[in-house]
Amino acid sequence: MQADSIVLGAGMVGVSIAVHLQMRGRATVLVDRRGAGEETSYGNAGLIQREAVMPHAFPQGLDELFRYGLNNRTDMHYHLSALPRIAPFLARYWWNSRPEQYRRIVETYAPLIAQSINEHAPLIERAGAGHLIEKKGWYLLYRDKAKQDEGYLKAEGLRRDFGIGSAELSSAQMHQVEPGLGIPLEGALHWTDPWSIRDPGGLVVKYRELFEQLGGVVVTGDALNLQQGSSGWRLPVADGVLEARDVVIALGPWAADLTSRLGYRLPLGVKRGYHMHFGQPAAQPLSNWILDTSYGYLLTPMARGIRLTSGAEFALRDAPSTPVQVDRDEPFARELFPGLGPRLEAQPWRGARPATPDMMPIIGPAPGHQGLWFAFGHAHHGITLGPVTGRLIAEMITGAAPFVDPTAFSAKRFL
Repeated sequence: MQADSIVLGAGMVGVSIAVHLQMRGRATVLVDRRGAGEETSYGNAGLIQREAVMPHAFPQGLDELFRYGLNNRTDMHYHLSALPRIAPFLARYWWNSRPEQYRRIVETYAPLIAQSINEHAPLIERAGAGHLIEKKGWYLLYRDKAKQDEGYLKAEGLRRDFGIGSAELSSAQMHQVEPGLGIPLEGALHWTDPWSIRDPGGLVVKYRELFEQLGGVVVTGDALNLQQGSSGWRLPVADGVLEARDVVIALGPWAADLTSRLGYRLPLGVKRGYHMHFGQPAAQPLSNWILDTSYGYLLTPMARGIRLTSGAEFALRDAPSTPVQVDRDEPFARELFPGLGPRLEAQPWRGARPATPDMMPIIGPAPGHQGLWFAFGHAHHGITLGPVTGRLIAEMITGAAPFVDPTAFSAKRFL
């Protein structure tokens, strides 16, 4: 089977790349071992985070590091046995989170986030996925006055420096927005720009259907069988051998499995995360995406029920699940929203967010191979940045002028 381009990985990033390439006239084949949106893109908070110009930094203060080191928090958990393996990644992550380094990263990262809704919007329309989308932002809820003051100050800076919309709410106002809340709050912050998704995996499926409507082909295959030929790339798939001039690695947390085979030593890590669905109450159902800032979990009204998503877990990607954060979060979630129904699944879902130590994705050509392209490492923002990455990769592959300078996202920064 001949193609112009192969895209490896059918999560939000890979499917978005495939759509953009196909729209630009490149005969594209999308390859995955599973169906579209069934891995990392399935289990998340379902937010297109237009406000997220500041990626998640590593704590800097000794007091914070000590508290996290106790490993009894709800917003972060780690496997002690994994520390020898992941310590180099964490050290570089901490280094890049220092104020001066972090400021430069935010300035570089912000132009990608700025286009997130602009790039999702036409795909949502063309895919007929509007029923999955809410356009009313999301909320940070504050139990603690100091956290509220810090949050309001940050929001003021983002309004000033990046034009991010937000509004401050009193406890009474937030209870009007969500009458089912069960405790008084110090206040809340409404991020007004983001969109939210009632079924993130379902949105990826709709984008895959759009790709096929555009003439794209989806096949089952194992990316680790990729081979470089004399005039391009070859991949054995279920129906034969697939050949193309260009191949894009968009494998999320599995990207290093392939890139290491090709000779690249990229500092890729993972942040694991969990979610559990709970029943919606018949009276006063949850209708907005809300984050409890004191404990770091999100409650989101998904198609399947109320999804509770945990904070980050630092562990080896394939280590057995330890969903202690969900168990720690649930009592606080029931205090915040007493109508939270019973658990709807036997065990929490677990996924892994692919991360780099400088908090920015790797997007662009592979330094040592002709026709090989990288698109992974989006950490918490794969759903947000999928179509942005799709456009940027497609522009580079087809020789169009990139909408943003891609230099800072090149793998060369780590080699």
